[in-house]
Amino acid sequence: MAEEENNRESLLKKEYYYPDCPGCKVDQYKAAQRGFPFRDVFNIWIIVVACSLPISSLFPFLYFMIRDLKIAKREEDIAFYAGYVGSAYMLGRALTSVVWGVVADRYGRKPVIIIGTATLIIFNTLFGLSVNYWMAIATRFLLGSLSGILGPMKAYASEIFREEYQALGMSTVSTAWGIGLVIGPALGGFFAQPAEKYPSIFSQDSFFGRFPYFLPCFCISLFASGVLIFAFWLPETLHKHDDKNRSCITDSFDSLENASYILTDPNQSRQKTEGEQKPKKSLLRNWPLMSSIIVYCVFSLHEMAYNEIFSLWAVSPKKFGGLSYTTEDVGEVLAITGIALLVFQMFLYPVVERIFGTIMVCRISGALTIPLLTSFPYIAFLSGVTLFVVLNLANMLKSFLAASLITGLFILQNKAVDQEQRGAANGISMTAMSLFKAVGPAVGGAV
Repeated sequence: MAEEENNRESLLKKEYYYPDCPGCKVDQYKAAQRGFPFRDVFNIWIIVVACSLPISSLFPFLYFMIRDLKIAKREEDIAFYAGYVGSAYMLGRALTSVVWGVVADRYGRKPVIIIGTATLIIFNTLFGLSVNYWMAIATRFLLGSLSGILGPMKAYASEIFREEYQALGMSTVSTAWGIGLVIGPALGGFFAQPAEKYPSIFSQDSFFGRFPYFLPCFCISLFASGVLIFAFWLPETLHKHDDKNRSCITDSFDSLENASYILTDPNQSRQKTEGEQKPKKSLLRNWPLMSSIIVYCVFSLHEMAYNEIFSLWAVSPKKFGGLSYTTEDVGEVLAITGIALLVFQMFLYPVVERIFGTIMVCRISGALTIPLLTSFPYIAFLSGVTLFVVLNLANMLKSFLAASLITGLFILQNKAVDQEQRGAANGISMTAMSLFKAVGPAVGGAV
């Protein structure tokens, strides 16, 4: 009986397919899909990685960049000025995320993704060519304000996967985001100041000797250029229907649905019809959405502060409580964490999420993060191989907990709204989160 009911609903839902609607084409693609969605996972992964790489790629060399720009009068003030450069990106994104979300809801996810990737290439490259402190802040601000990719990508991921792969879709976004936030600093650590690290390849008089922080930015922009070309073949998921035609088909579907209700309870049918005529609920009054956004914002603040402070702490001298690491050492730690995070998110997180559930995983991850972070100051007392092993384990565990919590919140946010409001909902989420992340580096650097 249940199988027959499912078949009936499946046949009825086929009436919603419009030949010229990109969203309907995606629905048909999902209905015919069999097996693991490798292509969709790859599409989302490569785009999210590209848009997340510039966010934290500057942290390993930001200390030295601020020093070379000669804005700080004392060595102790470098972290203070570095915090504002780190915050500029998030401030710009906070001001425009809702706008990009509305644009994605009206014109589609794909145009926003293409525009955001193009602006990423331009302003990330210009940041690497910064000749003074204010140019660095301006390019980071414009990079954040014009690259509104993440919100639409979260909506896209929730729409391109079948129901049984929804957790995988959100996990792919958070995995790629986390990988980008780890690989970005690794690239910054390995490729910054190439004339000093690789004098046999780059001379001090070369272009890369005069612009010591351009190479990591150029590598990221080059990768993003390939992603930009690839994005033109990305399928659009937003439904675009003619309202009159849609209403006719909707009425025929609703008539059949209401007929079954009338057979059981006429009052229930009347309530259903009246309920469908009500306007959509305000996003700001959607408590499941807003509660997940609040948690996301609070966690994002300390996550962004951690990403900046970890690199600054690692390269700071021992006399200031740091580890006296080089940018290459920091890049090595972050690269190891990136590989481990990829394995965790692809193979372990889906299992953990099925066992404990999305909300419980978020609660456990948030609770375990507190004692882990309090242990970091004591790592500075270690040295040698012990320091290397403990530091890598602590950073990996921190990344695992952060990725688990963020993935769960992504799932909760996108399940709380319909498709027509999903872009705007993710825009609100990105705006609020960006405000908190803008505060994170500034406060963290100053402290």
